[in-house]
Amino acid sequence: METSQNKRSQPKVLVLGMARSGAAVAGLLLNNGYDVTLNEKKSREECGSIVQELEDRGCRVVCGDHPLSLLDNDYDFIVKNPGIPYHVPIVAEAEQRSIPIYTDIEVASWYIQSPIVAVTGSNGKTTTTSLIGEMLSQAGLQPVVAGNIGIPVASVVDTVCPQQPLVLEVSSFQLLGTERFHPHVAVFLNLYSAHLDYHGTREAYAAAKWKLFSNLDANDVAILNFDQPELRAGAVRLAAKIFPFSRLPLAQDGVYLDHGVICIRKEGQVTQVIPEDDILLPGLHNRENALAAIAAAAQFGVTPTVMASVLRSFRGVEHRLEWVRDVSGVHYYNDSKSTNPQAAKASLMAFQSMGKSVVWIAGGLERMDDFSPLQPFLQGTVRMAVIYGECGQRLYDFLHEHQIVCNLVENLEQALETAATHAKPGEVVLLSPAAASWDMFSSFEERGSMFKELVHKL
Repeated sequence: METSQNKRSQPKVLVLGMARSGAAVAGLLLNNGYDVTLNEKKSREECGSIVQELEDRGCRVVCGDHPLSLLDNDYDFIVKNPGIPYHVPIVAEAEQRSIPIYTDIEVASWYIQSPIVAVTGSNGKTTTTSLIGEMLSQAGLQPVVAGNIGIPVASVVDTVCPQQPLVLEVSSFQLLGTERFHPHVAVFLNLYSAHLDYHGTREAYAAAKWKLFSNLDANDVAILNFDQPELRAGAVRLAAKIFPFSRLPLAQDGVYLDHGVICIRKEGQVTQVIPEDDILLPGLHNRENALAAIAAAAQFGVTPTVMASVLRSFRGVEHRLEWVRDVSGVHYYNDSKSTNPQAAKASLMAFQSMGKSVVWIAGGLERMDDFSPLQPFLQGTVRMAVIYGECGQRLYDFLHEHQIVCNLVENLEQALETAATHAKPGEVVLLSPAAASWDMFSSFEERGSMFKELVHKL
C-alpha cells in the first residue's frame, strides 16, 4: 500500500474510538509493527480491562476526551470508529490537515487474502449476510462471517485462511472510510433514505453505499436489486460482472421469482431452487434477502439443494423478527434491529401478509425520518400502537392522524406493560421501533435484550 507509512520504519496511527472494532483494529496494527495511539471519549474506568491489555502490548491509550492536540503527533493516518460523525471536532480538524481517515474494514482488508463477499443496503444486511454464511458453511466451504454483524473484521484477520470465504456485513458508515477495499462479490440489497443525520443528504448516503463497488473489476461480481430502478440504473457504471436479483423474471443471468419459484439463470441455464412458500422466514423482504443470498452463494458453486435446505430451516437472526414467546395466546416478537421506518414497514408487511393483528411498540431516537412509507400497512394490521422515545410525540401524531389507536408512554418497560394489558389472544405484540436506540440504549441489541427480558417476566 502506498501511503506515508512507508516514510519511516514504524508508522504512527491514531485509532479514534475503542468499542469492539477500535480495540480489534488497534491490536491488528500493533501486530503489524505500527506505533498506535488509541483515543476513547469514555473514561478509563468505563473502558475496563482492555485499556491495560492494549498498554501491555505497547499501545498508548488516551481516555476521557478527544483532544485536538493529539493531531500534533504527525500520524500517517487515522482509523475512525464508524459511528463517530465527521463533524466531531477532532475528525473535522484531521480532514483540514489532510490526514487520511479510514475505517476498520479498509485497514483490515490490507491483510486479507481470502475471497470477500460484502453485503450492504439500507435493510436486510444482517439476515442476508447470515444466510450467505450458512449456505457456504453447509456447502463445506468454512466461511468466516464478520463486519457490522457484530464481529469486527480486524479480529478475524489473523485466523482466516486464504481459502476460506470472508462474508462481511458493511454499513455506509464503514464504507465512507474506504479507499482500496476490494470485495470479490459485492451485494447491494436496497436503498432507502436513512442515516441522514450522519450523512447530511440522501445523495451523500447513496454515494457512501456505492463506494462498495469502487475497486471492483471484470473478475468480480456485483449483485444488485433490479426491482429498484436506482440500483438497476447504477449497474451500467460498474466494471464488475452484473448478477442481479428480482421478484420478477429476468431476461439475463441472475436470480428471480417465476410463478412462485426461485430460479437461477446462469450462462443461460435455468435451475429451480425452491418454492417461495417453503422459505421459513416470513415477509416479502425476506424473499428478497433469500434471492440475494442465493445469488451470492451461486458464485461459490453452492448447489440448489444446499440453498433450499438452508432456506427451509433458517429461523433468522437475533433482534430481527425474532419470536420471543407466547403468553396467554399472544405472540411476542423482537424486531429491535428495525432502526428506520423502512425496516418497520417490512415487518408490518410480513404480519399483514399472514393476516395477523398487531399491537405495535415503536419509537426511539429522533432523526426526523419520514414515517409516510408506513401508512399503507397500518389500517387493518396495527390495531393499536404504543409509542415512546425522542421521536415518540411525532410518531404518535402521525399515527393519530391516520386513525390508529395510540398510547404515548415514557419508556420501553411501560410500553410492554401497556401492550401486554391490551393484546388479545391470537394477536402479535411487535417491538419494531422504526428508530435508532441511542436515546435510551447503547445499541439496538441492548434494547432488544431488555424487551426479551421483560417478555420473559410476564
